[in-house]
Amino acid sequence: MGVMLKAAHSPKTTLSGVVQPVRIGFIPLTDCAPLIVARGRELFRKHGVRVELSCEVGWATIREKLLYGQVDAAHAIAGLALAMRLGLSTPPCRVVAPFVFNLHGNAITLSRDLWNRGVRDASSLKKLIRSSASRKFTFGMVSRYSSHFFLLRQWLAAGGIDVEKEVRIVALPPTQMASNLAAGLIDGYCVGEPWNSFAVERGTGWIAATSEQLAPGHPEKVLLTTETFIERHADEIRAIIEALREACVFCDAQENRAEVARLLAESGYFAGNEEILKRSLVGPLDLGTEKTADVSNFHIFQRREANEPTSERGRWLLDEFIAHGLLQPSQRAEAAAALRDCWTSSALPLPKAPAAAPQTAKSKKRTQLAHA
Repeated sequence: MGVMLKAAHSPKTTLSGVVQPVRIGFIPLTDCAPLIVARGRELFRKHGVRVELSCEVGWATIREKLLYGQVDAAHAIAGLALAMRLGLSTPPCRVVAPFVFNLHGNAITLSRDLWNRGVRDASSLKKLIRSSASRKFTFGMVSRYSSHFFLLRQWLAAGGIDVEKEVRIVALPPTQMASNLAAGLIDGYCVGEPWNSFAVERGTGWIAATSEQLAPGHPEKVLLTTETFIERHADEIRAIIEALREACVFCDAQENRAEVARLLAESGYFAGNEEILKRSLVGPLDLGTEKTADVSNFHIFQRREANEPTSERGRWLLDEFIAHGLLQPSQRAEAAAALRDCWTSSALPLPKAPAAAPQTAKSKKRTQLAHA
């Protein structure tokens, strides 16, 4: 099910006829790379669309600005598509997620204090919690509608921790996680890179698990817009998706990852920390435990048909909403119908991935390695 396009579409214009750029909100995370790459490599210009990027504080701000038309589209957590469509925490909004930025990209980071007290995993954390009845440990995540909320609860519960009674889980903007950990206001968090590596670099945290390990193939960020904007500006959305698709191909190629880190560092949104950005893009990922992890699949921007809002990925979202109490099982049918309307690439005729060119033996080997 998709949006019916009823009329010819023209660029955004003011009353005086001046063409306005499409305003896209985003949060400074490593997985906003396709937006930064598309701008830095002039891919939006190449595909004939003007874009203005708007750096926002957190996902609640993204949600409100999209709801009230202060941004036209957004780099957003996948769960916002379903939450906004159903009117969870906001008035219902007919949003659409026609494009997925990436799979994975998050990690769970715990405080150095927990490490010093013997915590090595969720099971040893449970023992500490139950021997520390005088306090309740607090963990941060970015939104109740995010994969971070689901993954954090899943990880804690797998260690035998009662997430409803034994810990406190609070929402914080991604960019504030590391500083709150350093100040001792939280004991750990689940967030996207580079905010795990920031804590490791500062010696205040260590990485206990990655989202690739906890939920292989889960959808992370999407391009979120509204039916109204698509109806009025379908050509621009198509052009943006073409540019983002090209940027995702670039971001996913291992030989380009250092360049991606450089573009992110030079964007001004990451305090120029190119080496920290490289940890999850190029690797190895420093876990802060005298061990490192391979990052071949930490971020997936284009492989495995990552950019498609498939029904399987939509079902994962719906199942997680129900499993973690955001929806009741009795609401499944209603939510599934909403999901079919918003989690779809049929909202408008989208550009397909270009057909693969004939490969030489050398290029075929490179492709096989990239998909390994």
